[in-house]
Amino acid sequence: MKIKANHFLYAINILTAVLFSVIAFLPSNVLRIILGLPVVLFFPGYTLLAAFFPKKESLRDIERFALSFGVSIAVVPLIGLALNYTPWGIRLYPILISLFIFILAMSVTSWYRNRKLPDAEKISININVKTSSPSQLWSQQSARDKIITVGLALLVIGAIGALVYVATRPRSQEKFTEFYALNDQGNAENYPDTIHIGQSAQVILGIINHENVTTTYKIEITLDGNSAGEIGPVDVKTEQKFEQKYTITPAHKSDKQELLFSLYKGDSTDVYESLHLWINVPQ
Repeated sequence: MKIKANHFLYAINILTAVLFSVIAFLPSNVLRIILGLPVVLFFPGYTLLAAFFPKKESLRDIERFALSFGVSIAVVPLIGLALNYTPWGIRLYPILISLFIFILAMSVTSWYRNRKLPDAEKISININVKTSSPSQLWSQQSARDKIITVGLALLVIGAIGALVYVATRPRSQEKFTEFYALNDQGNAENYPDTIHIGQSAQVILGIINHENVTTTYKIEITLDGNSAGEIGPVDVKTEQKFEQKYTITPAHKSDKQELLFSLYKGDSTDVYESLHLWINVPQ
């Protein structure tokens, strides 16, 4: 049985559109995997080859089929790389829309290039429905076809295995703590830099916990090498924010006094993170 290339391209675009609908309306359906695998691993490469090599004689059926997987695996990351430099970023719907546009554009190019070719030169997919045993089918193939078949099988198994591994492997979130200082208006600019004796200024110190567990923090403060106070210990729940104002009161006159905020986490005696400001106290 022969399937014309144009009909196969119609089916590819329809299935890609169906995948879009399934993801939009059935986000937890097994059809996402069934349709997603060929859309990612086969359709982009096949349509690209159909656009660049529209003649049947350009590539043998098994070569076209094998190269479709290899080209798809090369094209999809490039699309993702391009999206990374756009405002949309590498997210589900931008990737899906980009794949659909790419597949549709390559299909239209293939249709345009095929329209003037004689029927004998157009790509067609031959489906052999003979009930030959696998060993007979294998023995009928040439050595070149056997190598391509084995390579294709390994490629497909590897790609599917990688997808299954990524899908089933639990994601480990990065653990870290944000430590910041703001001016008294809550902005990360225009920090106090000149304070006269007898005057004071304020800054806001903030902690955001991304450690996935409730964590104890302590902030030690020094001004020009001398202890100038301490904040905490304070317990901050995961993904919660702690902010507290600190009043800067210089004790002596000197230029470029270093105001150092040292953050300690848990029971550790090592400084986890530090911030510093330079304060001028006029003579």
